[in-house]
Amino acid sequence: MDAPVKQADRIGVLEELLNERYSVRAFLPKDVDRAIIEHVLATAQRTASWCNSQPWQVVIASGEAKERFRKAIYAEASKGLGDDYDFTPPREYIGVYLDRRRESGFQLYNTLGIARGDKMAYARQALENYNFFGAPHVAIIHTNEPLGIYGAIDCGAYVSNFMLAAQALGLGTIPQAALARHSGLIRSHFNLPEDRRVVCGISFGYADHAHKVNSYRTSRASVAETVTFVDE
Repeated sequence: MDAPVKQADRIGVLEELLNERYSVRAFLPKDVDRAIIEHVLATAQRTASWCNSQPWQVVIASGEAKERFRKAIYAEASKGLGDDYDFTPPREYIGVYLDRRRESGFQLYNTLGIARGDKMAYARQALENYNFFGAPHVAIIHTNEPLGIYGAIDCGAYVSNFMLAAQALGLGTIPQAALARHSGLIRSHFNLPEDRRVVCGISFGYADHAHKVNSYRTSRASVAETVTFVDE
């Protein structure tokens, strides 16, 4: 096999994984074998980072430990408490960014039969983040405080590679900034050092492909919309 064909095969695998992956919002009640989880982690560990600092640390809760965490964070969220992000969330979504956010949200609500403007139903669905959408496992990604935004950027790359590795091994994932809204609770619950900053969570397991919430896919902007070439 010549080099161009090999290159086409390799990029084809990556394209397939990227096209297949989506945010899973309904999981089967089936645990993932530890060997598979460790394979995902070993693969994601190859993520590039600033000065090879590899700032990510990961807590994975499963079984009874996951259930204790779920109850704790759901209780706080359902009471409207928390709202203590370690990293400042977006101030606002405007222009095309607001358009994309709305499109994604309405796809979710339409799929679930939630009427537009039904804020109580929106809130109930948002709380499902804290049930981890029924996933049997949840990962918490955190970084070192002195590394600031660069540590968070490295963790973002790690999250992407974690999800692609999981996809390649037949798992579904959903990255969740919502969990980071309760960073103080997370630090306390898992006894994390004070210099650790929560970036996000990832709920994962086997996707329930029969559930209607997993039937839609979000769109992507074209290269022309996102890239400027400067040649001269």
